[in-house]
Amino acid sequence: MIQFLLNQRLHTEQLDPNTTVLTWLRRSQQRCGTKEGCASGDCGACTVVLAEPAGDRLRYRTANACMTLMSALDGKQLITVEDLKQRDRLHPVQQAMVDCHASQCGFCTPGFVMSLFALQKQGGEPKEALAGNLCRCTGYRPIADAAERAMRPAQRALEDQFDRAEAQTLAQLQALAAQPARELASSAARCDMPTSLAALAAAYQADPEARLVAGGTDLVLEITQRNRRFPRLIALGQVAELRAISCSATHLSLGAAASLTDCQPALAGHFPAFAALLGRFASQQIRNLGTLGGSLANASPIGDAAPVLLALGASLHLRRGAVARVLPLEAFFLGYRQTALQPGEFIERIEIPLPPAAHPPALRVYKVSKRLEDDISTVCAALCLDIREGMVQGARLAYGGMAATPARARAAEQALVGQPWRAATVELACRALAQDFTPISDFRAGSGYRLQVAQNLLRRYFFELAAPQQPITVTDYV
Repeated sequence: MIQFLLNQRLHTEQLDPNTTVLTWLRRSQQRCGTKEGCASGDCGACTVVLAEPAGDRLRYRTANACMTLMSALDGKQLITVEDLKQRDRLHPVQQAMVDCHASQCGFCTPGFVMSLFALQKQGGEPKEALAGNLCRCTGYRPIADAAERAMRPAQRALEDQFDRAEAQTLAQLQALAAQPARELASSAARCDMPTSLAALAAAYQADPEARLVAGGTDLVLEITQRNRRFPRLIALGQVAELRAISCSATHLSLGAAASLTDCQPALAGHFPAFAALLGRFASQQIRNLGTLGGSLANASPIGDAAPVLLALGASLHLRRGAVARVLPLEAFFLGYRQTALQPGEFIERIEIPLPPAAHPPALRVYKVSKRLEDDISTVCAALCLDIREGMVQGARLAYGGMAATPARARAAEQALVGQPWRAATVELACRALAQDFTPISDFRAGSGYRLQVAQNLLRRYFFELAAPQQPITVTDYV
């Protein structure tokens, strides 16, 4: 069973672990303010907020209820749009939506309200916070006005019922976290919820056919879109070691189950281009749940994180039972959706070597997609060159969307290393890319288009380094 707070009420649930939060809210609790729109994490109509302890305060984050399994609620507080009203008054973010005439048909409004609620609680950029919410009536201007109003200092300073109950809520959640490991089960399925790395390793080695669930932002699609049911799941959310982020003198270590939201500030200090890419990685709701380890273990050829980690020379710390090993990421992908993971083996953490302070390589990451945010890459390029005194000393070029797996462009790298850094050298490397990749054609792009884009991104890299003050990214001037 799991235990969590629905607003301020303690819930103890024992149910099918394949159940999403959206299904439970609407069918079991009759909380229909949380809407079912796409059931794939794209539209934000089902946005809810999860609160959990973060030191001596609560941290509020949005999540797509359609993509969140019930096991993710254990030890947390679930807040829905029905909880926001303050007796006979609207919550300030709801009032801002009313005052700015930001509700059109009303279907998407609860999701926007919950994103604004989390934004007001945690701070941040309104544009980023609302990027995962789709307004089907195209009423974005008044919604943006409502976000601006909700973020005014006077509005943020207003105390609501959640502020008044924070100490009590925090104590309740801390008490839940101190309880022994639990499991979620029904007659047809079971989900183990280990609380330590050793317990996870033992459980997965004993049943390697079980499916691991971290954020679930890919796995749950099989439930919502393909009507699959998994008889055996192992949830990783309670294993603190998998969420740990640390930095030594030589490496940045990111726990495999650390959320993309938590990874972003850790990366920003050393790899700002990587952190900026994560800002375009799906939506805020997905980044709050999705994990770096899950992105790699899925082995998608268009996963955005893999090309960057390949370009940075990252390695994976893997574990199977009591046996641990370290594997370079470039040896991890074996084929389409195939990895080097053995049965019962999982990713424990990702390690990225820190760049030398004296001569840091120039890392640039380019994502080409049909829209700027919350979209899947057509081509993603991570280009990292060590250029000294006009000569290319080292090159790591990695691409996604160009082959069955994310991969380095070895021929293009060889065309660059040891050569002067000039346009003619770049053109040689562009021609070499045709030896590295024979991309497929699909509904996102044709093979020829993908190759042309890959070459143009390398040319763009050259121009960007040659004229760093020239704004060539659309967000620099729009």
